[in-house]
Amino acid sequence: MKTWSINSWRKKPAKHLPLYENEAKLNEVLKEISKFPPLVFAGETRTLKQMLADVSEGKAFLFQGGDCAESFEEFLPDNIRDLFKVILQVSLILTVSSHLPIIKVGRVAGQFSKPRSSPTEVINGKELPSYLGDNINSMKFDSEHRKPDPIRLLRAYSQSAATLNLLRAFSQGGFADLSKVHLWNMDFVNDSANKKFKDIQDKVSEALNFMNACGITIEQNRRLRTVNFYTSHEALHLPFEEAMTRVDSTTGEHHDTSAHFLWIGDRTRQIDGAHVEFCKGIKNPIGIKCGPTLDPSELIKLLDILNPENEAGRITLISRFGFDKVKKNLPKLIQAVKKGNKKVVWSCDPMHGNTIKAPSGYKTRPFENIISEVKQFFEVHHNEGTYAGGLHIEMTGKNVTECIGGAQNITDKDLSNRYHTHCDPRLNANQAIELAFLISEEIKKNSKFSINSIKKAS
Repeated sequence: MKTWSINSWRKKPAKHLPLYENEAKLNEVLKEISKFPPLVFAGETRTLKQMLADVSEGKAFLFQGGDCAESFEEFLPDNIRDLFKVILQVSLILTVSSHLPIIKVGRVAGQFSKPRSSPTEVINGKELPSYLGDNINSMKFDSEHRKPDPIRLLRAYSQSAATLNLLRAFSQGGFADLSKVHLWNMDFVNDSANKKFKDIQDKVSEALNFMNACGITIEQNRRLRTVNFYTSHEALHLPFEEAMTRVDSTTGEHHDTSAHFLWIGDRTRQIDGAHVEFCKGIKNPIGIKCGPTLDPSELIKLLDILNPENEAGRITLISRFGFDKVKKNLPKLIQAVKKGNKKVVWSCDPMHGNTIKAPSGYKTRPFENIISEVKQFFEVHHNEGTYAGGLHIEMTGKNVTECIGGAQNITDKDLSNRYHTHCDPRLNANQAIELAFLISEEIKKNSKFSINSIKKAS
């Protein structure tokens, strides 16, 4: 850490960073952003880290969800509200299943940049730079719009600030009040899921009525009226992340104030790379995406670099193997972490390893494969005697048709109806809620394991 500085990452090899034609303009924009107010605060990130420490000890569960890539076009208050609704619904289902606090983290208010498998794409014989996210270039397929434009970073900051402002209002201003749980319903969610959620609403109402009869009212208990909600995104665009990093006046620590939680992608987790170098010096909670190519010894080296003090809550390992690779790859990583006595949160991303190309040409994700990966994630942890602590999904509150299957029975032919994603396919609200119900049994077993392991340890 003696050699780390806010810009020491610039001396390391960096992958998946955009190349700007006008570097002087980029530096001018970054200098302006560095003077902007922080989007989140050091005290908030420390609180989240403490909560994640509870997850690592089996005392809570992490739910992380939101857009694959936010867009300027879909920046509407109703979209933000509907995403927040679904996160509240899924979190309530998981709370009822696990009897544990659910830590709510959105892929929102900053999740713009995306690494791409190829730097270019070809349409009708024309080759242009790939779309890298609305904060870098445009989806419009022409040479001018595909050029990285530094001005887009300013718009991304502005949109993130406005999104956070609305989310804070929803989480603290009464919308998350448990007595108003009926307000979280989505009109298009199917009858089966609605009935199951109605049963949960009734249980919550009964519990609140009982508490009220005992003299414990919602007005007296802030926890029943508000929720803690945190933001996250991939720490990919390092020049922007550097510009958003501030020194906390109370501790002298560096915090990346663009989000509470940042993760390093499966494509940028090189031990000697720029993204690992940057993240090792900031004090935010850090996620590491763990794909099939991650060797156990490499993971231990990453943990030593990113969390040398083995601080609980600092590191979340987000597995994303694909449903057919979980049982082959996950046990080896768990065993290495156990052997090294590393304190981590284990979370499951069942989305990124299950992307396929449908006959229609659309990228999609089969719902049954997503469910399969999550269930295997819980099974492997149960077999290894470790705690499955989180779920990380790409989802939206909109009634999109991007992932095939589920109770709605979305087929390949349906994908073109409402395929709105700017990058990868997302679960719609119906599918996200269905996922929560379908894994409720695994959550219950997981919770019992957590309780038993805590008793043994104490």
